[in-house]
Amino acid sequence: MTSTTHFHFRTLPNLPGAEPWRALDAAVARWVLSHGGSRLLAEVAGWASYAEAQGDSALWLEPETPSRHGLRALSVEELSALAAEPMVTALAGDEAADTPFVLQFNHFYLRRNALHEIAVAADLRARRSHVEVLRMPCEANDLQALFEASDTEAVRPQTQAVMQVLGRRLFVLTGGPGTGKTTTVLRMLLALIREHHAQHARLPVIRLAAPTGKAARRLGDALRDSSKDLQDRADFRSSPWPQWLAPALQAEAMTVHRLLGSRGQQRGFVHHAGNPIGADVVLIDEASMLDLPLLRVLLDALAPSAVLVFVGDAEQLPPVGTGSVFLDLVRALEASAAGDVVRLQHSFRADQALVPVNAALRDGNPEAFVQACDAAGSRVQRQTCVTLPQLHACVQQWHQQLFSEWRDAGIFAPVSPEHLPKVLHAVRGRQLLCALREGPFGAEQVNARLEALFRQHAADSAVGAWYPGRTVMMTHNDAASGLFNGDIGICLRDGAGDLQVWFEGASATEEDQGPRAFAPDALPPHEGAFAITIHKSQGSEYGHVAVLLPPDADNAVLSRQLLYTAATRARMSLALWCSDSVLQATLIARNARSSALPQRLG
Repeated sequence: MTSTTHFHFRTLPNLPGAEPWRALDAAVARWVLSHGGSRLLAEVAGWASYAEAQGDSALWLEPETPSRHGLRALSVEELSALAAEPMVTALAGDEAADTPFVLQFNHFYLRRNALHEIAVAADLRARRSHVEVLRMPCEANDLQALFEASDTEAVRPQTQAVMQVLGRRLFVLTGGPGTGKTTTVLRMLLALIREHHAQHARLPVIRLAAPTGKAARRLGDALRDSSKDLQDRADFRSSPWPQWLAPALQAEAMTVHRLLGSRGQQRGFVHHAGNPIGADVVLIDEASMLDLPLLRVLLDALAPSAVLVFVGDAEQLPPVGTGSVFLDLVRALEASAAGDVVRLQHSFRADQALVPVNAALRDGNPEAFVQACDAAGSRVQRQTCVTLPQLHACVQQWHQQLFSEWRDAGIFAPVSPEHLPKVLHAVRGRQLLCALREGPFGAEQVNARLEALFRQHAADSAVGAWYPGRTVMMTHNDAASGLFNGDIGICLRDGAGDLQVWFEGASATEEDQGPRAFAPDALPPHEGAFAITIHKSQGSEYGHVAVLLPPDADNAVLSRQLLYTAATRARMSLALWCSDSVLQATLIARNARSSALPQRLG
């Protein structure tokens, strides 16, 4: 007996405003029509697919109000009809939904995102509800040994974090660059180790992770640097704390995917609810990069008894994937005032010129931003850059500054081992960040122009695409080489005239791993790094930063979070390449992703 499958293809009707849709969005709408859904449901489902591509967990629907993506304003009657569709489940709580689409909290979901949000919220609520009685709470003398000037207003939020992380299954530490997050993290780990030992008579198993390999390595390096500062203090050495320092530093920092045991795309993870991660404490740094699906996988893979600590800057760009879960979590926890989140705001950087600039961006205050830029003087420069000649002039000037600094650092001369640290340090001194990746104002073409300018100075030493001074960024993790997505290396000439690509501390697993060299032809996948996107810069810091924004003020990429992320990469000076209208549009635009996670957590 043979069976026949019939496929019914429907022509997509002329839906209003659907011009921005991708082919996938149109396919979703056609699928709805081919399965008996109404034209209204097809229209909303197509926009929900489009909204997901823009990072939203769901399509926000408010009666008589158009969505931010382009869906027309729906009437109250249309919303009622939508909720009554057989393919739509209108949820009142966290009950299961078996239909392709879900409607809840005025949000229209593709089913998978609704399930992700419900599961994530349920896990986080369960973790928040558990508070243990402490055996080793942090007293005043404990804090004094951990922090110098522990009773000052600047340090008090850090000491609060150390006290409040104890006894909880979920804790969040947020703050901008220079606010002491890593300093606080190390001390939180010491307190958690001591408390766990008191509770269970054994040391805890600690796992440290970050969304990218570069961020994971920086976490490990920063913790070791912070431990050296602690051990330099006599009052710390004479306290009981040093015995817990080694267990804190023995934990290897790794990527979240490696923590989960990724089997590669479409093959899932080794760890899940049936095979949880063997850990008592899990700390995730740069948590703003976590998207909704990855957070669900992470929570599923953690034992309910594990302590989960998130660390990051809630005001940075949301992740490339779906949702803005870290920002949603921070807002929900801060609104509840339950003590499971601490925000660090005081900057401990020696150079304070850019602190008010970053604060104004964080707070979304355009007037304060302009005033802070004026007060910063030469530390913040503005250059109009809306035409190609203006862009080429900015790039040419940037090249001259970079070339002069690198020449003085010896980057173009044969490099000896004793001069290598100085050379590699110079690579972090200056970075050009682009809001766009493609197009004349994008990182790819701007990098190509800088490549051409630098290659002119090194034509005699060039071998193929390589020449002294060429910088590259890794685009994939490569465990075999110890290089990770986001790592930046520079091509240098040794005493024998051979070209090698050098990276700082190319292993995230060995404390004493120094710079490492690779043959250019042996490098894992990479791209030029004279100019990189702002997204790629997350987790890094540079001395001088230039930010190139697109020339059109209505570009959808513009947002305050974008500029904040770029500006906070700079330690000493910031240059803005844009027009006044583009800057103003950037300051008032906010990348507010639609999600009901805060309501679910509340």
